[in-house]
Parts: sequence; structure tokens; C-alpha cells
Amino acid sequence: MQPLANITPLKLVSRAGAIQVDGVGHTYRTSGQDVVALSDVSFEVKPGRFVVLVGPSGCGKSSLLMMMAGLRRPTSGTILISGAPIDVPDPNRVGVVFQEPSLFPWLTAEENVEFPLTLRGVARKERRAKAQEALQLVGLDGFGTRHPHELSGGMKQRVSIARGLVQDPPVLLMDEPFAALDEQTRMTMGDELLRIWAATGKTIVFVTHSLTEAVYLADEVVVMSARPGRIVDRLEVALPRPRTFEMLSGDTFGSLRDRIWRHIRKSA
Repeated sequence: MQPLANITPLKLVSRAGAIQVDGVGHTYRTSGQDVVALSDVSFEVKPGRFVVLVGPSGCGKSSLLMMMAGLRRPTSGTILISGAPIDVPDPNRVGVVFQEPSLFPWLTAEENVEFPLTLRGVARKERRAKAQEALQLVGLDGFGTRHPHELSGGMKQRVSIARGLVQDPPVLLMDEPFAALDEQTRMTMGDELLRIWAATGKTIVFVTHSLTEAVYLADEVVVMSARPGRIVDRLEVALPRPRTFEMLSGDTFGSLRDRIWRHIRKSA
């Protein structure tokens, strides 16, 4: 990818992206009762690592991710991003990609990617150049003038990823971003995400219910128990990169996936 004039290429930017989660708990109130969603969750994500969170439905994976994004506050414990607390959203440190693309239908792909920069008052010429660069990075060069209804599901999610990258945060949090896609598109998007990760050096924390997706993508898989969510295992994925489809049928892949499944069945 050739850098645009006066724009620092995303893939050349290098910043600390470490995450420290220390003793985090979360309690919410429903129907007049306190419900403990998370209890004493602690782990660290080193800069540039791809870490996947898995666990039973309702174990607090997404809640934990939203706390890392500064969109929700823990009841107890602390979360540090690049060495500082994350009490409110900070796009300079953290980008977020949600399960649904949540694109504005009246805006083009380019304008949707620009939107966070528009809110920050970035000049039109600069934000357009950054949006075009981000779209090129996610493989949508030439689609910037298309509206969401003119894009496939996978392309919409690429726009969403570009929007998460456009402010160039060192940390990217992803909450089941491929859950609504068909299996073929999901596998393709997984490979595309690994390409983008390799090009940018971001620290990624990715939530999924798919054990195959978790092992295929991750450097490390963090397994959570049923509510209240606790960490019950951490698996290093010692598979070479780049990952290939053939690895899915290998013994190492199968043993890792089975180990995760045993934890989830036990806690269900």
C-alpha cells in the first residue's frame, strides 16, 4: 500500500497497546435484584497480540469488552490501556467493532468511515484521505462512494473495521463481528482480519462463540466460566502463521478446540 501525501501509513504506526485487567467485577441490578455478571477477572494482553475471549452465553464477555472500551464501568477492579485507566471512551487508544456494522444508510462507505473524524472536527481533506487509506487497507479500494445497501454483509463489516481503524488506535476491540455472516464469508473475513492485523500491528481482543474461529485467529484464547464470569483457562495457540484452512483438521487444532469445549460444557 502506497502512503498518501502527508498521511502516516497505518501499518507503519507503532504504539504501546498493552491491556491490564486486574480484579474486575461487575454487578448489575434487574427486577430489584443484584446479579453478579463478572467476578475477579484478571489478565494481561501484551502489545501486538491477538487474544480471543470465549465462554458460555451470558458469561460477561461482551460486558468485559465494553469496559475495556470505556463504555461501561466495572463495579470493582481496574482496567488499564497503554498504562492508563479507561473510564470513558478514548479513540486515541481504543477502537471498537461491534457485531452489527451499524452504518448510516444515507452516508457512503467513505463518509461512514470518516464519521468519527468528523465528530472530532478533522478537516475534510485530511479525513477523506484517512478514510480512503483505511478502506484500501480492508480491501475496499474503489467502493468508497457506495452506500450500505449496495454492499454485501462482508463488505459492510469491512467498512465497520475501517471505521474502527481510521483514528489509528493501538488497541482494537471486536465483539463477535462476524457472527451474522455465512460460514464461507466468515472464514474469508477471518483471513482478511489476520492480514489487517499483520499489516497494522494492533493489539486485538476479539469475542466469539465459535471455538473454531477462536483457535484459528488467536495467539491466545482466554476461556471464561458461566455467570459469574471468571477466567478458567488460558491457551497459547502454538500454530504457525500464516494460518491455513488445512490446520483445522490437524491434531493440534482439534486438541485445543476440545480443551476449550470441555471447559464450557463443565461450566454450563
